[in-house]
Amino acid sequence: MAAQETSQSATFRYAFGNVLSFSVLLLIGVMAFSIRLFSVIKYESVIHEFDPYFNYRVTQFLTKSGVYDFWNWFDDRTWYPLGRVIGGTVYPGLTLTAGALWRILNSVNIPLSVETVCVFTAPVFSAFASWATYLLTKEIKGPGAGLTAAALLAMVPSYISRSVAGSYDNEAVAIFALIFTFYLYIKTLNTGSLFYATLNAIAYFYMVCSWGGYTFIINLIPMHVLLCIVTGRYSPRLYIAYAPLVVLGTLLAALVPVVGFNAVMTSEHFASFLVFIIIHVVALVYYIKGLLTPQMFKVAVTLVVSVGMILCFAVLAVLIALVASSPTKGWSGRSLSLLDPTYASKYIPIIASVSEHQPPTWPSYFMDINVLAFLVPAGIIACFLPLSDASSFAVLYIVTSVYFSGVMVRLMLVLAPAACIMSGIALSEAFDVFTRSIKFHLLGVTQNPQDNAGDTTNVTQNDVKSEKSEDTIKERPSRKSKKKEKENTEKPSLVSRVEKKLLVLPLETSVIAVFLLVLLGAFYVVHCVWAAAEAYSAPSIVLTSRSHDGLHVFDDFREAYAWLSHNTEVDDKVASWWDYGYQTTAMANRTVIVDNNTWNNTHIATVGTAMSSPEKAAWDIFNSLDVKYVLVVFGGLVGYPSDDINKFLWMVRIGGGVFPHIKEPDYLRDGQYRIDSQATPTMLNCLMYKLSYYRFVETDGRGFDRVRNTEIGKKHFKLTHFEEVFTTHHWMVRIYKLKSPRNRIRGKTKKSKSQKSVSSTSSKRSGTTKKNPWQ
Repeated sequence: MAAQETSQSATFRYAFGNVLSFSVLLLIGVMAFSIRLFSVIKYESVIHEFDPYFNYRVTQFLTKSGVYDFWNWFDDRTWYPLGRVIGGTVYPGLTLTAGALWRILNSVNIPLSVETVCVFTAPVFSAFASWATYLLTKEIKGPGAGLTAAALLAMVPSYISRSVAGSYDNEAVAIFALIFTFYLYIKTLNTGSLFYATLNAIAYFYMVCSWGGYTFIINLIPMHVLLCIVTGRYSPRLYIAYAPLVVLGTLLAALVPVVGFNAVMTSEHFASFLVFIIIHVVALVYYIKGLLTPQMFKVAVTLVVSVGMILCFAVLAVLIALVASSPTKGWSGRSLSLLDPTYASKYIPIIASVSEHQPPTWPSYFMDINVLAFLVPAGIIACFLPLSDASSFAVLYIVTSVYFSGVMVRLMLVLAPAACIMSGIALSEAFDVFTRSIKFHLLGVTQNPQDNAGDTTNVTQNDVKSEKSEDTIKERPSRKSKKKEKENTEKPSLVSRVEKKLLVLPLETSVIAVFLLVLLGAFYVVHCVWAAAEAYSAPSIVLTSRSHDGLHVFDDFREAYAWLSHNTEVDDKVASWWDYGYQTTAMANRTVIVDNNTWNNTHIATVGTAMSSPEKAAWDIFNSLDVKYVLVVFGGLVGYPSDDINKFLWMVRIGGGVFPHIKEPDYLRDGQYRIDSQATPTMLNCLMYKLSYYRFVETDGRGFDRVRNTEIGKKHFKLTHFEEVFTTHHWMVRIYKLKSPRNRIRGKTKKSKSQKSVSSTSSKRSGTTKKNPWQ
């Protein structure tokens, strides 16, 4: 009777725990979605940044024309006169996901616009990412750690910065795909299920469709498999978790047009193939070991290892032959920048010029992950108590992500899930110890110490049984292993579990520790809410600033694009620096010379050379590209620091990398970049300087630049080859038109005196005198 009551009580507690976990997960999803809506509440439902505008334009085309037209779409409004094949050069995961959501909502009579769906895609998938984090952490350390990690990820600032409402970029869905792929890998590793292995390959395919960062997965998982093999933790479950992923995942990845044969031809994927060969050799050795006697096994191992070495050397020879012809040895420029942080600044300035490719500063870690930076070491220690295949993967994940985040500030986004997982494990283990200690002391006041001892003994015995069954399912090295090896692997884990159950801290210490942890969590929540509301909610296309006289809104970008849309011809070409190409095409519907895709370095260098050249030479370059308007961004009047003058040295470097007559020292005075009276003549006469500071002295009488905090060097000058056609209210965007040259008259004849007098008389009557625009 007592056993039946105990069983019913356990069943009730289990059911109640599941319902409570589900409710908490639902609240975490709501919180993850809600905390990212500050941008919509404070501003409006608008697309943010630069790249999201291209994704929004592609999604509009997809919903109007369909999938087949999308795959074959040749966009003639970008990279004029080259154009761009959109279907073969874009990662389609985000676009197809948003398009599918739009169709599903409209099919159930929820008539949302495409823009609205794009704005809210990132917040929705942030909730999915939190739930995927729960599943992954649960497989590593249990449901308590999973719930904590999910709550931390739902509001970590690093992830919020790329998933606020309106941030319609690839990372909006890619982080969910990344975490979910890792979860399915660990789930397969723990269960040995081929079903989960197949789902893992499909999840990896979705990740390949979504983001170029899929190479992180296809390198991290082989590293973990190799680590397990080297440390003697090979098992059939490891083989099932890895082999189908490589085979099915690679075949599916090759179906994505932007990847294609790169899935088997580039160096980023070679590590997975090498480990694939190694795991088959190891599997063959274990299989032969179970069939042969020890003497025959030694002979067979020698043969297998010899054949395996020959195969490995043959594969390496083929790989070396494939990559030898490439100057980068088969690696992409961004991958080489991760392996060698100085590579981009030396050889590919276009990559180094992007702000998100710069290494982060130490304060950015505290800003983006806050107190998690201090909890990660504790989580790493907890993963070793005891160490399992799943926990070793978590440790490897955090170590690699810390390195990559130190190379590029953009990859702080990859660090965020790992930091949340480790911090969730640390907080869960700490709360487990402290609450157990408090419970022990409170129960010890009312119960007999002998009963407490008996309860502890029972708990320990139950833990021994559960530990044995858990090791049999999850941590068994191999079914072919010796019984002695199995006992040796179980003993440390069992002892650690018993010692953990017997660990009891003083009551006062436990209460104070719980209070401090709650206080730490409250500080983290306050920081995350502030970051979501203030630091990462403002869209870059609509700027605000606060001063003593209130809030000021700068909507100059949309003002300029609206002017282009309403006052220029549809087939006019607009030249600007590549940062503004996507927005110009999407919002003004005008053809651009370069944009944010940056696939053609020579084309970008041509625009950089034009901006760095004198006015006449720049006019010749733009005229050869059939450019009619030139757009520059200038922040000297209102103090906007991300203007073209601050980016100008990158234009010089990129242009000089292709056209040697552009030399960076010509624009520097004693190694310093200056725009005042000490600036070099080359700097004062280049097109970028003239287009930015034309008529600037009229604003305050002295031409004081609020970004550079100095008076400009050349204040009074006229434009001969360009004419100003529009300047926004706050002077942040300035648009110039190329002047048309005079028609050349073949066979010039001298004018007679009468003709000259007639022409002079007519010009005087009209009140204007014609002036040669080239003088």
